[in-house]
Amino acid sequence: MLPLHTKMFRPTETMQYTLIAKDKNSDARCGVLTTAHGEIHTPIFMPVGTVGSVKAVHMRELKEDIRAEIILGNTYHLYLRPGTEVLNAAGGLHRFNGWDRPILTDSGGFQVFSLTGTGRKITEEGVTFRSHIDGSKHLFTPENVMDIQRRIGADIVMAFDECPPGTSDYKYASKSLELTQRWLERCVARFDSTAPLYGYEQNLFPIVQGCVYRDLREKSAEHAVALDRAGYAIGGLAVGEPAEDMYAMIEVVNRILPQDRPRYLMGVGTPENILEAIERGVDMFDWVMPTRNGRNGMIFTTEGTINIKNQKWDRDFSSIDPAALAYVDTDYSKAYLRHLIKSDEILGLQICSVHNLAFYLWLVKEARKHIQQGDFVTWKKGIIPKITRRL
Repeated sequence: MLPLHTKMFRPTETMQYTLIAKDKNSDARCGVLTTAHGEIHTPIFMPVGTVGSVKAVHMRELKEDIRAEIILGNTYHLYLRPGTEVLNAAGGLHRFNGWDRPILTDSGGFQVFSLTGTGRKITEEGVTFRSHIDGSKHLFTPENVMDIQRRIGADIVMAFDECPPGTSDYKYASKSLELTQRWLERCVARFDSTAPLYGYEQNLFPIVQGCVYRDLREKSAEHAVALDRAGYAIGGLAVGEPAEDMYAMIEVVNRILPQDRPRYLMGVGTPENILEAIERGVDMFDWVMPTRNGRNGMIFTTEGTINIKNQKWDRDFSSIDPAALAYVDTDYSKAYLRHLIKSDEILGLQICSVHNLAFYLWLVKEARKHIQQGDFVTWKKGIIPKITRRL
């Protein structure tokens, strides 16, 4: 296993954010994020590849058909399977899964804190939890989560934070944020004292927490900015609070985050959520919705959403989407896709996943185009009713 060097090591971070255009009627913006594995055009949607793969989608399809520019991996899941020794021996996740474009890894904090009722225990040191696979006991600390992410080798890595429930009262949210801030400082110290393992730089993003409490969000954002990182994430939203509260918290945080760094809204969201957040200055998004909903027969199209299981599609031999966002849209009809989904045929899951991801990447590309044209707000108001209607 390649060793982690623990002398003070704060390299010049290679990731650069270049602002290309700003919308004149909102905070929407587009730019280019340059990493060791290539450029990312923002606003961008990032397909979720939890265990090093985007479910039911080949890497070739991600590159050539969906046109993804960056994908996600998850520290919790990759730590358990295949494990850091395997990833380290392979030369990192890029070489292990064959994806040669940028990768971002979540810290696994959300997954760990979701393991309620399994003996999970939170202390100042970190979180003790049991594997969902075999029940084995593990400890995540800010330090070893940074080490794990060094061995995974993603271009962008997330700080380890506590993820309080969206319904937390102020007292709990405040206490949780204080712990998250102490852990963030430990993450930064560990990250900056270790070297990347595979010959390219990595970049650590702090995560802004604070539930739906304005002063806590401001406090968290100010603390994160003071640590001067290459980019910043906004976490703990879309966890049950009203959409209006989520949008308000984005506005609070983005007034504090620097203009010359990318902003990543974690685990959000629906097409409407994404466009509303872009209007408020967010640059990066991820969620499992395109693939998870696709595997259940829900399709996002440029004309509206489709439940392909419905009887009304059984004799519809038209293409999946007239806009032809990916090869599956013209290769297969709605009737055939319905047949596959109703038959529990794996090909149906693949077709839906490829199409939905292509739709999400099309949506952010259109957003970039309209930001540059200066009519983003007008376009957004027109496109949301169209793409969210049920067909």
